[in-house]
Amino acid sequence: MKVIETELKDVYIIEPTVFGDNRGWFMESWSKREMEKAGLFYDFIQDNHSYSSVKGTIRGLHFQNGEFSQAKLVRCVRGSVLDVAVDLRKGSPTYKKWVGVELSSENKRQLLIPRGFAHGFMTLTDEVDFLYRADNFYNKESEGAIKWNDKTIGVNWGIENPIVSSKDANAPEFDDERFEYFSYEDKK
Repeated sequence: MKVIETELKDVYIIEPTVFGDNRGWFMESWSKREMEKAGLFYDFIQDNHSYSSVKGTIRGLHFQNGEFSQAKLVRCVRGSVLDVAVDLRKGSPTYKKWVGVELSSENKRQLLIPRGFAHGFMTLTDEVDFLYRADNFYNKESEGAIKWNDKTIGVNWGIENPIVSSKDANAPEFDDERFEYFSYEDKK
């Protein structure tokens, strides 16, 4: 598998090696050994599956606070999404910056998002199945969100009137004080 750097420090596109023939294809979607060879050490303990029926649906921007923060390895197994990660680590050279990557059942790419990031995605097709692998269990009391169209973060979703949940529509705007618990350590 290829590990491709993005514009955000510590966020990587994971591009699996796909073996195909006239019957179809095979790939390793996760290999702890291969990730560790690339210097990425994660112990994923929870898998999540999200289904969205309609193109133009946005889910996010979500995160978990403090000790319940989650690193995620995400992929789209049916359809296509614009997947977005936002750096919330104060002191990071990419603090408050975002990256968007197309993940699809066709390109089979995955996005590796470390702890201290907000995450969201927008469906680019109808009928989307999206998988999350997380390194920490979900904790309702620690969940947080930033409004999908927050002006400080400025994600370019490429859509003016997406389909969003009431929870996401009413998420708060970005506020520096809410994110003090995410720290950044430069791994040189």
